[in-house]
Amino acid sequence: MGEMVSVSEGSVRSMLAANLRRARTGRGLSLSELSRRSGIGKATLSQLESGTGNPTIETVFSLSRVLEVPISDLLDARPAGELTVVRAAETEVLSGEGVDLRPLQRIESGDVVIEVFDQRVRAGRRQESLGHVGTEHTIVQAGRLGVRVEGQEVELEPGDYVRFDASRPHGYTALDGEVRSVLLLQYSAEQRLHLSDPGPGGGCPTEG
Repeated sequence: MGEMVSVSEGSVRSMLAANLRRARTGRGLSLSELSRRSGIGKATLSQLESGTGNPTIETVFSLSRVLEVPISDLLDARPAGELTVVRAAETEVLSGEGVDLRPLQRIESGDVVIEVFDQRVRAGRRQESLGHVGTEHTIVQAGRLGVRVEGQEVELEPGDYVRFDASRPHGYTALDGEVRSVLLLQYSAEQRLHLSDPGPGGGCPTEG
């Protein structure tokens, strides 16, 4: 029975270090060029690649946007077992200005990749994003969540669901205490560029 269970191992920091270096070199980018495109300092990028940095949500999403790869290509390298258990208490938190994300699983089916996160929006806080690759799905479990996508704003209550094109600027706000939710990031074959295939030109259409 034990061999059927795959428990989450490794750290966000160490996985990001290896995957970031592979993604950057695969696209033929120097640290200086990646720094210029992402707005992240060269020294910070160097620390992240050496496994000594402290990655934030903003940093990881910016790298995802510039390198045009799913978040899980940067954070995860675990094979899926028949029964996979990811303990919330043992999962490293990726924190941002207003959100704590726990990466739980990566699901691949045909040409679609879905990343599953436990998402907590801290009470009274906002989390803004300039946009990144993929389609975002959020299901609220507890609390009231304000969602803004460019000029549109909606309020969600427990059990409510929203989806939107994540390349558009968007933000989450906890309107009444902490918000617990499930975040799914979905990538299509066109959006998901493999790390081994840097693509023509290596440009970033969603940059800026």
